[in-house]
Amino acid sequence: MKSTAPKKKAFSKFRLDEAYKQLNLTQLTSWKIKFNPVPPSDAFQTHLDRLQVFDVGRSEEGKKLIIDAILIEALQPFKRLKFWKGATLESEVAHGAADYLMTENRGYFEAPFLCIVEAKKDDFEQGLAQCLVEMQACLWSNQAIDRTIDVFGIVTSGEGWKFYRLDLAGAVHETLLYSVSDTNSILGILHSIFELCEQNLQQQENTP
Repeated sequence: MKSTAPKKKAFSKFRLDEAYKQLNLTQLTSWKIKFNPVPPSDAFQTHLDRLQVFDVGRSEEGKKLIIDAILIEALQPFKRLKFWKGATLESEVAHGAADYLMTENRGYFEAPFLCIVEAKKDDFEQGLAQCLVEMQACLWSNQAIDRTIDVFGIVTSGEGWKFYRLDLAGAVHETLLYSVSDTNSILGILHSIFELCEQNLQQQENTP
């Protein structure tokens, strides 16, 4: 007998209005995230200069080289965290692969899922739609193992960066758009988010 279960939709196929409805949202909440600017290291600047041998300005894959470099730089102080690229994610209604998915630093892929990054060349609207439903999938996966923590999201074109937080009440908080030319601010915001991710892990460990 064939299964009558509805076919799950790919994360990448959600339009923005569909993503809002999936999360029962009518609007996003402004997020004035507190952070201290972090200057990039000399090693980061050297690496960024060397990446210019690639076409990092026009192609999506080229832009991901810049995103990789920024995430690697920001993650250096946070030894408990790890990014997985192209990791498979699934919820009750959707499935697909996240461009970047953060977990605790282990040798295997497992919830709790802490942060999603979606890299889109120019289409921020599509990137946000995908990020929203992926954050919901992370939240559900975490709740399934009794990990009640906020989930963070990032949408970036490499040039522009926006940051999101899905809280336990179902609200989604959104920052302003930051330019890659303001690297100190982007690294500072990433540090702030990664600190919150580590705090979430620690909080769950201390919960009886």
